[in-house]
Amino acid sequence: MNMPESKFHANELSIRRKFDDPMVTADGSERAYVPLLTPRTLWFNTGTLCNIECRNCYIESSPKNDSLVYISATEVGDYLMQIKACGWPISEIGLTGGEPFMNFEIIEIIRLSLEQGYAVLVLTNAMRPLMRPRVQTGLLTLLKEHGDKLTLRISLDHFTEELHDSERGKGAFRSTLAGMDWLSNNGFRISVAGRTVWGETEEEARAGYAHLFKSRNYCIDSSDPGMTVLFPEIDQTQDVPEISVDCWKLLNKFPSDVMCSSSRMVVKRRGDATPKVVACTLLPHDRDFELGSSLKESERSVRLNHPCCAQFCVLGGASCSRG
Repeated sequence: MNMPESKFHANELSIRRKFDDPMVTADGSERAYVPLLTPRTLWFNTGTLCNIECRNCYIESSPKNDSLVYISATEVGDYLMQIKACGWPISEIGLTGGEPFMNFEIIEIIRLSLEQGYAVLVLTNAMRPLMRPRVQTGLLTLLKEHGDKLTLRISLDHFTEELHDSERGKGAFRSTLAGMDWLSNNGFRISVAGRTVWGETEEEARAGYAHLFKSRNYCIDSSDPGMTVLFPEIDQTQDVPEISVDCWKLLNKFPSDVMCSSSRMVVKRRGDATPKVVACTLLPHDRDFELGSSLKESERSVRLNHPCCAQFCVLGGASCSRG
């Protein structure tokens, strides 16, 4: 696993080794796999640089981590052409980071995607990079030209300042709300991504977000899982079960329930001449989940030989798309 300055402890490495064999589980069963059934979302990681450093960032984004460098608009444009060449029924382009608005070409990347007719989902913390005048001007132009095909999903870990700032640093909550205020007041389609680490029930969490949204006049439905996404926690110290082919029936789940059945992500690693296609937004650093340089190469099945596959996707039921 090629993580930058890995923070794994001995027990985490032991857990990870259980998943080393992509073909069989520790007890010799055939490991579950997910074919690319109907590609609906193509993700681009715009770079791991971020304006803040969150306590539990799953890809260790920070103001110093450029292990994934900025992808260019030209490179994104090439993959948009590949979508057509492959005949993929993509409906959505997802942009994540790091903080996407740190990428100097982000407005052009969004514009190219919208002009090809795709809905665009941008994951952002809505802080200072989004609030730069050049970015705001660009976003307003895109809004005028493409309307509600553009959605910005704001990372709001909790609906209270205390808990949100405990993850993202003092002042982060107020800065994010200032960005959300600007987006909301200008008519952008916004949604929220929260977390479920706080010991609340889902009903309590959604009620808390509903109160916040109402108090600030945000047009976000807290009861809609596609508009207020509550992600399960990724805990790499927790031992998780492996998923064998027999588990689909036991769990009453299907490969189509897992996001690698309908999406891929493009990343550009520092030192690589060209971008690469990976299986999952959660695993941009793990070369075991690298599927080649082209979309065509990435059409093969993905074996679920990583703890996140079980913890986040199969058992956690999470999805990073619009839902």
